Formats: sequence, structure tokens, C-alpha cells
Amino acid sequence: MDSLQMPRRSLVLGAAALTAWPALAGQTPRTDDGSIHLVVPFPPGGVIDALARPLAEQASKRLQKIDVEYVDGQRGSIGTARVAQAAPDGRTLLIGSIVSHVIGSLESAAHLYDPVRDFTPITLIARASNVLVLSPASAQRLEVRSVADLIAQARRKPGKLTYATIGLGSVGQLAGELFTLRTSIEVTHRPYAGVNPAQAAVLAGEVDFGFLNVATCADVVRAGQLRALAATTLRRSAELPDVPSLAESAGLAGFDIGFWLGLFGPAGLPREHVGRLNSGFVGALATPTLRNQLAALKLEAAPSTPEQFGTLVRADAQRLRDLVRQTHARI
Repeated sequence: MDSLQMPRRSLVLGAAALTAWPALAGQTPRTDDGSIHLVVPFPPGGVIDALARPLAEQASKRLQKIDVEYVDGQRGSIGTARVAQAAPDGRTLLIGSIVSHVIGSLESAAHLYDPVRDFTPITLIARASNVLVLSPASAQRLEVRSVADLIAQARRKPGKLTYATIGLGSVGQLAGELFTLRTSIEVTHRPYAGVNPAQAAVLAGEVDFGFLNVATCADVVRAGQLRALAATTLRRSAELPDVPSLAESAGLAGFDIGFWLGLFGPAGLPREHVGRLNSGFVGALATPTLRNQLAALKLEAAPSTPEQFGTLVRADAQRLRDLVRQTHARI
């Protein structure tokens, strides 16, 4: 989640690659049988895939046959661009995340798509927070019992404290960038190649703290192996309800960077298609099957109207673009 399931991949694109979609790695052959094609812009086997298949199955009962189609490449940008170029007929949809949809548009040298202009928002699907965590040993060594203590230590030792994330361009990195910007501290970012190495580094005290997704660290926090100081979203995480938000714990009003998944169509999707698709997928999210799957993945169901989801996407696209520009973050 925050790219939980996949290593970073690089792909150099030429004009031919943008038009010859069947040649792209991981793409499922398409059939013209009147079905809806739900594009997952990552390879099979990860968190998004684990949600996409039951979501498609339940929504099919309310709409029409839905095929899950994998279009992998460039951390989700290739599949996302594929939907941006599709006809707005309601037959090509995208499961997008803040990573593939918004952050991917910031980092892509090819500028394959605009996250707002090139898509029609249909519904938000799910959310998850990142959490500021450190090991009990690091907390004792640094004399940190709260976010305020951590900020004070960072100010006493500019540039000395280190924090881990699952990699460049992750939600965790951008939460860290916003945290340092809002608190005017200097700390050193250490990106790791995925979830397990980043969490292991925090557990071992290889880094002083970390910004990790609640889905991967909640059980470790509950076991007492990690100490959670704050959530990076406005609301507390349902997985760790006793952990305050950064707005609560550090007075960082409006601090809100978390992971989300949502459903998009191409730009120009007619209103009647949008309403029908929203109704079908929101209904699917309300079923016990999807509720149980979301709980297993430690995601919080977050169905919405198209207008609410569009507002979220526009806001995130603008503020993350501004954040990267202000901090000169390398994503």
C-alpha cells in the first residue's frame, strides 16, 4: 500500500511504447465481449490485486461482467496512462492510488498523464494512514516519549537523526518531507527497498525512527516491538485508535498525508455512466465479502460520491506538487 507489494521498476518510454499497449509487460489480453476492464497498474499478487478481484466480482453482480486487467510498469504510471487514453464509454476503469495516480504524475519524466485533467473520479475505495514509529530502544536512547520530544532532539542535533521509509516517492517519504517542513527540523531520510527492510531498520535501531504504513506495522506496534507516536492523517487510524494524529500530538494543524485507493474512468465519462458505476462499486464495498477483505488488508473502507473523490484528488495533486517544489524532494 504505499507501493507495499512491489519493488521499484524503471521503464524508458518512447512514442511506440505509448501506443503499442499489448507489448507492455504484464498486460492481460483484452477481449471485445462487452465487459468492463478494470485496470490494475501493478503486477498480480499484491495488496491492490487482493482487493481488485473480489471488488470486481461483487461489482459484476450489480453492473456487468468485469475483467481485471494488469498493466504493469513505472510504478503504476503505464497502466494509469493506458486508462487516460481510453475511450470514455464506461468500459475501461482504473484502480488508482495516491502513489500511482498523484505521486507517479510528479515523478514521471515522460509526463504520461495529468492526475486531474485526464480522468473522471468515480469513488474513493479505501484509506490507510502512515505512522511515525521508533523502537523502544531508540526511544530510550533518545529520551523520546512524544512527538514534541523527537522534534526537540532533532533541533539539538541538526541533520543527525535518521528516518526510514519504504523508498523514494512513497507516501512515507512525503509524510517525512512535510513533517520536517512544518517543524523546521533537519533530519536525514534513508529510503529502503520495500516494507520489510524499512521496518527491520527501525526495529534494529539502524535508523532513529520511521514513517511506515499502518497496515504493515500495526501488529508490531500492538506487540510492543515498535512505539507509535503519531498518525500522519487527520483522523486516527482504526487499526491504532489510541495513537493520536500529528495534528493532535504536535499541533500540526491540517497535517494529512495518507494512502488511498480509488476508482477512475477516462476524462469525459458521461454523467449517467459515472452514476451507474458509482452505485455499483459503492454497493460492492458494502458487502460482507469486501468488508472482510478490507479488514484483512488493514484498509478502511471509504466509499464516496464522485464529487467528494474529485475534491480529494485535486487537493492532493496540488499540495503534493507544492510540497515537492518547496522541499526539493527527490522522488
